[in-house]
Amino acid sequence: MGLLTVLRETDRLLTRQTACRTPPELGKVLSVVEEAAENSKLWYGAATAMTWLGGRRGRRAAVTGLAALAVAQLLANGLCKQLADRPRPPADWFPHDEVEDRPGSSSFPSGHTAAAVAFTAAVAPAWPTAGALCAVPATMVAVERVQSGAHYPTDVAGGAVIGLIGAWAVRRAPGLLLRRGTG
Repeated sequence: MGLLTVLRETDRLLTRQTACRTPPELGKVLSVVEEAAENSKLWYGAATAMTWLGGRRGRRAAVTGLAALAVAQLLANGLCKQLADRPRPPADWFPHDEVEDRPGSSSFPSGHTAAAVAFTAAVAPAWPTAGALCAVPATMVAVERVQSGAHYPTDVAGGAVIGLIGAWAVRRAPGLLLRRGTG
């Protein structure tokens, strides 16, 4: 059995287990968090709270987080989804009706996860406590994307990698620009 076959089978098993084994009460909580994250509302709200409560450190964390979110969204939705064109998981894998309310765009990668991870990973070095707090809803968004039928686990993993790349790029950009300007 080839690696791609193993990956597809693992994706199928994890998707079905997540959809079938998530208690309905937890599914409702995950849906509320995901809805708050829709169009990055949750992350804009977190950035606003950081700016208001965190002084200079909070402002720096908020700006860095939002910049990383923008980079990740551009990579995930503007580039990768256009190239991948992967269908969403089959609707008959899901014992709930949330599967009817999913986007028609490519399943790979998860843009929601890319944004959540980018924001959180960029905020954490600037303000570790805020980063730790953001990690909770970021994780919930990632799990919800699989549980609801919007994505396969590999779509979420791909989104997380893109989010980490976005955070890394934003945190490294000032140093790279300074070196380039003096070289």
